[in-house]
Amino acid sequence: MSASFASALSAAHEAAAVQHYPQGALYVVATPIGNLADITLRALHVLQMADAVACEDTRHTQSLLRAYGIDKAAAQLLAVHQHNEAEAAQAVVQRLQQGQRVACVSDAGTPGVSDPGARLVAAVQAAGLRAVPLPGASSVTTALSVAGAVAHSTEHGGFVFAGFLPVKSAERAATIQKQLVAEPRCVVLLEAPHRIGELAQALAVLGERPVTLARELTKQFEEVTTQPAHALAAWLAGAPQRSRGEFVVLLHPMPVAADDAESLRVLRLLVQELPLKTAVRLAAEITGAPRNVLYDTALSWKRSDAGDGQDGEETGD
Repeated sequence: MSASFASALSAAHEAAAVQHYPQGALYVVATPIGNLADITLRALHVLQMADAVACEDTRHTQSLLRAYGIDKAAAQLLAVHQHNEAEAAQAVVQRLQQGQRVACVSDAGTPGVSDPGARLVAAVQAAGLRAVPLPGASSVTTALSVAGAVAHSTEHGGFVFAGFLPVKSAERAATIQKQLVAEPRCVVLLEAPHRIGELAQALAVLGERPVTLARELTKQFEEVTTQPAHALAAWLAGAPQRSRGEFVVLLHPMPVAADDAESLRVLRLLVQELPLKTAVRLAAEITGAPRNVLYDTALSWKRSDAGDGQDGEETGD
């Protein structure tokens, strides 16, 4: 154990031990997403104190604990992952009913967001037992904090967490077309390095809509960039390292007019009956919305129509 983490363990005890930690409770503990120093003092204290640790990968968690100087016997590490979570949850519930304290961790970040944990927490609560949250690292909020992608001053503020899109290209394209193209709020996606290129190509239908790619967050080669959706694939191809590491992908809010709901309603009706440029011009005159904003929005809709390629009117601009 390094001297720095020895000091951290001592500080964790001093800072967190004064709080009451009830027995028979599940402690949902966020762990670092790449940088070991991003652990919280309370997380260190609970991981030391816990009678057992429910984790995705027991070997990974054992290595993580040892990095902090925390020793747990193999029998104290319980495998609870996406393939056995429903069954393994009952074993955790039994331990809690015996008065044990069980910490729940994922391989990285906050359990139950994209990683396993939600079904375990649900089973614990269904048994009338307590789940205690210990906040900390999350790739979702980490990326959001540096993307400038969450709007708060409009009715479409906040963000939507969509996680991983379907692996199969047809299903992924359908999800983008049916759910993401017309979603006006910021959308947060996750993607693995071996599929990021395919996702970038699929998101090209969003045209000029800004997209932030955040990879290797908190690690040595962390990189965050914002590009128009149609330029993502080219940016990734610009250097081999750009496709390495785990990705958080943020679709920025759709650019809309001040009276966006009415503008989009009018535009949608006109686009269905008229050429794109004519529909945009009339929608702008009717609603007073900026023509360039309406044009970008309508163009994204057109590009997303399955089997409907760009017409000559669009490609000439």
